[in-house]
Amino acid sequence: MKPSVVLYKSLPEDLRSRLDEHFAVTEINGLTPETISQHADALQQAEGLLGSGGKIDAAFLAKTPKLRAASSVSVGVDNFDIPALNERGVILMHTPTVLTETVADTMMALVLSSARRVVEVAERVKDGKWQSNIGADWFGIDVHHKKMGILGMGRIGLALAQRAHLGFSMPILYNARKHHEEAEQRFDAKYCDLDTLLKESDFLCISLPLTDETHHLIGREQLAKMKPSAVLINAGRGPVVDEEALIAALQEGTIHAAGLDVFEKEPLPENSPLLKLPNVVALPHIGSATHETRYGMARDAVDNLIAALSGKVEKNCVNPQLLK
Repeated sequence: MKPSVVLYKSLPEDLRSRLDEHFAVTEINGLTPETISQHADALQQAEGLLGSGGKIDAAFLAKTPKLRAASSVSVGVDNFDIPALNERGVILMHTPTVLTETVADTMMALVLSSARRVVEVAERVKDGKWQSNIGADWFGIDVHHKKMGILGMGRIGLALAQRAHLGFSMPILYNARKHHEEAEQRFDAKYCDLDTLLKESDFLCISLPLTDETHHLIGREQLAKMKPSAVLINAGRGPVVDEEALIAALQEGTIHAAGLDVFEKEPLPENSPLLKLPNVVALPHIGSATHETRYGMARDAVDNLIAALSGKVEKNCVNPQLLK
């Protein structure tokens, strides 16, 4: 008999067929209180989960007594209560490699569009305001040869450093839990403490997961240490930055601009001051949102679940200690 699996995110037809080959699949429309209640029987029998979004915590795990593995179509896993999963012995899989280059592309796009005011001036053109040669009120700031500070030198940080250093001749500063030898050798990246990163960076690019340690890591005190000409870029997790403090810094001119793909609350509320600030580029969490990358993430998530439930995990496991 095939293991029972609950799928809570639609898959491309070929990937769904691959999942069906290995498992008895029940597909539900996300993990909400309503769908969890409606599909209680399927969850009771589920040995595997596959999807993205929703909160997987101890209360949810109490409804899935047979669960052995969860496969998230994401790199971030802050919606999972990992200690609760560990206590239950549930393997957690994610997709950390396939989206690296695409997210780095998005971060570089935020750097360029924030510095050169691409969105703002493009809207002026569409609104018919380009009636003569542009003046200084249309100008942006240079990117090339400016210092890029990367907060979090993982796969995405390394890919961003490559784009910035080799493509735009930008000196690279970084702060991470440990020295990154490859970044230092390939891109002459300089490791520094957080205060130095804040004070010296022209572009502060955040690529961090959300943890207790990183929540509101960048707040009013940290923003005050940045250059008035600096641009903050966040494509990691929204709550790494204290959004209220960021809004104040942008309104008061503490920093020059921000390019944001993530926010404390998503979707971004219609009354957010960020939507009214001309020095903000706000994207709808599109870091990995290309057809190719999203397909690759779904493919990896399917392969991850097959590996986890067949006892053949070799990569992409968040809690590998459970495999011993």
